[in-house]
Amino acid sequence: MQFSEIKFENRKTIEQVEEGNELAPKFDEHGLIPVVTTDYKSGELLMVGYMNEEAFKKTLAQGQAYYFSRSRKLVWHKGATSGLYQNIDEMRIDDDQDCVWLRVTVTGSGASCHVGYRSCFYRTVPNGKELANAKDIKLTYVESQKTFDPLEVYGDVENPTKL
Repeated sequence: MQFSEIKFENRKTIEQVEEGNELAPKFDEHGLIPVVTTDYKSGELLMVGYMNEEAFKKTLAQGQAYYFSRSRKLVWHKGATSGLYQNIDEMRIDDDQDCVWLRVTVTGSGASCHVGYRSCFYRTVPNGKELANAKDIKLTYVESQKTFDPLEVYGDVENPTKL
């Protein structure tokens, strides 16, 4: 199906949305829907992002992940710059159709984080008993090595977090 042919159903009833087989995504007041992306084989959480209607439809049509950048205010094709495309193996939507789960296989080094780590969740946050005697909160790295050098992939950008 072509991108332009994809139509979402109007949300009519709770039964239609929660128990039916019609795709009727609920975008928030900014026109966005959150997306959780995991590795298809391992289940590892790779990233969390957002899609607007255009990104959602492009993802459906192409079978690769497209997201909406809230900082840059544009749709981006994951991997277009880095070559680390997220090929969709399975796409799910939650019960009230306001959150998407992508299960993907990433090309190249398998990384999904623009900082160079495999997952965007490369640090842990101490909590509970871990903070009992702490004076401040220190993050702990759970990934010790980057899978690619972001400077080689993206160049010397002024603000790499906006990539």
